[in-house]
Amino acid sequence: MTSEALRNQVAAKWQDAFNRLNRGAQGISGLIEFSKAWAVAADFLRPRELGAPPKDFNTHEVRTSFDVLMQCRMLPMLLECFVEDMRLNQHLITNDVVRYMAEYEATGDPDVIGRLVLLLADWYFAWAPGGDPSRLGHTISSAYIVNFQTHVFSVLPATFAGGFKKLLAATLALYTQGATPDVPASVQDAKLWPSFELLGLADRYESLIASVCYEHIEAHVLETCAGKWDEPMLGKLREWMADKVVAWMLLPYARGAKTTEEARTMLQGVGSRFDFHVCKTLCDLRTKEMFDIVIDYPDSTPALYDLKECLQRVDQRTQLVQALRKANKRRLLHPGADTKDILTQYVSLIRCLRIIDPPGVLLFKVADPIRRYLRDRPDTIRCIVASLVVDGESGDSLVDDDEPIRPLQSAQVDDYTDPNWEPEPIDAGPDFRANKPSDVVSTLVSIYDSKDLFVKELQVLLAQRLLAVADGNYEKERRNLEILKIRFGEAPLQVCEVMLKDMTDSKRIDHHVQSQSSSVMHPTIISRHFWPQFQTAKILMPGQLREIQESYAREFATFKPDKKLRWLSHLGSIRLDIQLQDRTISADVPPLEAAFIELFSEQDVWTVNDLITRVGPVERSAALKALLAWVDRGVLREESDGADVQCFRLLESTPTGASATPVGMSTAGSRAALAEEQATVLSVQQQQAEQMKVYWKFIEGMLTNLGGLPLDRIQTMLKFAPGYDRTIDQLGAFMDAARREGLVNVKDGIWRLNR
Repeated sequence: MTSEALRNQVAAKWQDAFNRLNRGAQGISGLIEFSKAWAVAADFLRPRELGAPPKDFNTHEVRTSFDVLMQCRMLPMLLECFVEDMRLNQHLITNDVVRYMAEYEATGDPDVIGRLVLLLADWYFAWAPGGDPSRLGHTISSAYIVNFQTHVFSVLPATFAGGFKKLLAATLALYTQGATPDVPASVQDAKLWPSFELLGLADRYESLIASVCYEHIEAHVLETCAGKWDEPMLGKLREWMADKVVAWMLLPYARGAKTTEEARTMLQGVGSRFDFHVCKTLCDLRTKEMFDIVIDYPDSTPALYDLKECLQRVDQRTQLVQALRKANKRRLLHPGADTKDILTQYVSLIRCLRIIDPPGVLLFKVADPIRRYLRDRPDTIRCIVASLVVDGESGDSLVDDDEPIRPLQSAQVDDYTDPNWEPEPIDAGPDFRANKPSDVVSTLVSIYDSKDLFVKELQVLLAQRLLAVADGNYEKERRNLEILKIRFGEAPLQVCEVMLKDMTDSKRIDHHVQSQSSSVMHPTIISRHFWPQFQTAKILMPGQLREIQESYAREFATFKPDKKLRWLSHLGSIRLDIQLQDRTISADVPPLEAAFIELFSEQDVWTVNDLITRVGPVERSAALKALLAWVDRGVLREESDGADVQCFRLLESTPTGASATPVGMSTAGSRAALAEEQATVLSVQQQQAEQMKVYWKFIEGMLTNLGGLPLDRIQTMLKFAPGYDRTIDQLGAFMDAARREGLVNVKDGIWRLNR
């Protein structure tokens, strides 16, 4: 049984509730008025079917009903009933969502998503109390919005996000490309973006909206900028953003802006993000194309300035270095690439990276593998030197004609007392030096530790070019020498001065000799001690050729009694007129070919061995090459005496129906297999190899008398030999070559002779 106190408490609560609802009216008239007010308000808030005609409510009556409920403190209860009514009718919205999403999944058409969004907006207004929840105050409106959006988000399937992204992309395309037949009709509806706002889709899928813009920017950059390096593109991209994309950005990112200044303020942060993405996308594209941009330099200069500006905004210097190093290794630094092409690419790379990064940090990081690879190539110095003395019209020079000629620069120690001194860039490595050589020639020469190698190669190349001059005009070579003296200094090139003087003196001496006794010979007379070593071959010119040599030597001895000519008979060219029975053949031929055909004036048939015996110690391949040249001209015919002895016969008359194909060496491929004609002057590598043959005698004596020796001990003792200037690495390479030939062996670093 209940106590008296509990009964009194319940009675008090009941009386309080009755008084609150009756509001002090007579009898229960106030309670009856409350019941009518509840019915009117509940009917006013109850969700209705979409498309049902709107109910006709008396605004004054509705307002009065809500005032009564407020006085009775029953608005929270009314709100709970309203939310429950929404829950009971949610299946109506769910059915529409399921139907539209099934259609989208079957067609993939973003217009279906657009129509679904517009339909959900219609449901929003249909269920909104009075068509506008904000009219009933913040409490009811916020409760309605939260509950409506929560239900909508709960029934949207996972595929909605993909469809919504397509719809957003279509809206962006409408602004950037204009209206086209492919644009969905719902995209052009002015109520679409306000519907996004009503349903909370703009906030829920904010990252999706940004990704659509990012992807559109990336697609536009790739479409308009890929492979287009001859004009600046970054400025055009920013103009495109301002004219096309910003108008679209106002919809999601400047919602509610009332003035232009307010919209600009709201777009400031997001606009900076999208500008950053433009720079990043262009930077990524140019980084991938950098190797080809370097190849296309200087036509690709605008692309380099774009990349420079992008790198200042986007910190992707490391990615650029890695991409360039990888591309260089794959496309440049391999045996199939010609050294000249590698040097050309390296020079272009120097100029390109100086535009992007004037301090040179990027160049230092990218160029290091190229420099190491070039250092190991045997013909690098020759190619560099050839580019320095090449004719201007040939187009093979590595140096621009507009680049000033200046002495070679070398790296200097930092002068910390200089008031203009600046520290090295923050991303510079420990070996980087900001004051490294800046001009191209100095950079190329700095690949090696000493410029002496270049001077020796210059001497060889100049000798070859001087000997190749046929008209006696040495002005080009004189000009090249003056330029080289500016770069390398006068002292290292004194030998080249002597070589050039020898050529002019030779022309003068020949003119004097010809004036005393006319001769068909015009030799080049040079100083033996100042010229590089020549190819050696002791050819004895026979017959009238020898008489011409001796006659010229006598006249020279008369003019220069203190000097004597030493003929290099295997060098030069001879103009011959060969008179046969039925024809005369004229040809410019090497001395060896002339010597062989002269011997055929003594007898018609010669064996190869007999010809070599008469002319001198000539390699058999060189002899065959010279003889087959006359076979090709139809002067000789190759025969066999049946004992596998090669013979050649003079053809005084052309045989009728005779085959022009020689016997034995019958194909072009066979003749190509013969040794090619050797260069007149020995290359630097050949000269070094010849000198090392002399030093081999010293090495052989050491290992014979002292037994096994380590490489550093051999190097120390060789320094006492006259003229020895090789490094220990060069000595090691020579010893390896001797080991491969079986002359020495090595074990645990100790070298010994093979007994």
